[in-house]
Amino acid sequence: MARTAVPRRLTWLVATIRETRDETSTARTLAIDVPGWDGHEPGQHVAVRLTADDGYSAQRDYSIGSAPEAGRLEITVQRMVDGEVSPYLNGIAEPGDQFEVRGPIGGWYTWHADDPRPLLLLAGGSGIVPLMSMIRTHAQVNSQVPVRLIYSARTPADVIYAAEIAQRQRASPLAATYLYTRRGWAARGIAPAADSPSYPTRLNARILAETAFPAEQNPAVYVCGPSGFVEAAADLLVAAGHPAGGIKTERFGPTS
Repeated sequence: MARTAVPRRLTWLVATIRETRDETSTARTLAIDVPGWDGHEPGQHVAVRLTADDGYSAQRDYSIGSAPEAGRLEITVQRMVDGEVSPYLNGIAEPGDQFEVRGPIGGWYTWHADDPRPLLLLAGGSGIVPLMSMIRTHAQVNSQVPVRLIYSARTPADVIYAAEIAQRQRASPLAATYLYTRRGWAARGIAPAADSPSYPTRLNARILAETAFPAEQNPAVYVCGPSGFVEAAADLLVAAGHPAGGIKTERFGPTS
């Protein structure tokens, strides 16, 4: 008799910070060691719990930015001025510090390395994090499917993983396009990403037509970012002929 697989119950695990890296002035990556962590699928997220000496605890979810690896993962935290968790993770925590994690969480918003379709990724701000897990996994498994990334940020200085994306474009079938939504960045001497096309505007139908895979190529489409960006991108994709049911989205609000 066939047996139905029983989902594994997620438990809290102790994570120890191995390394921190500042990606931008407001985003920091934490590389953590997590004994008992079995790995994840690109696109999943993890719950982080901080507990104070008096027993008070605060919990937030963060996308995983690294490729799957047992016992290790990376999260990139955007500092929120009024947040309870991000100010500690982004500005105080240092190698050797510990907190709790639970995951991986989520199964729908994931990319599978055996998917033969072109991979189309649209990121707004820190929405690049789960998409970077897909890009890194793509390289890890030596996938040959083409990847196009459309990344909307306020200015070039706000692009997370800028140097790594540039390096990966030279070594893999990845093409990146940047959109910069805050006017005046050029006047302040902020240079755009090298060797990548960029537009000083928000995503629109013309840019999508020029940079994305057309609907006829049936790409696997993932969109992540603030709610406004995700809704606008999804509407433009549908208007361009991409089936709504095939567009996977993940969004966050100002307190996410």
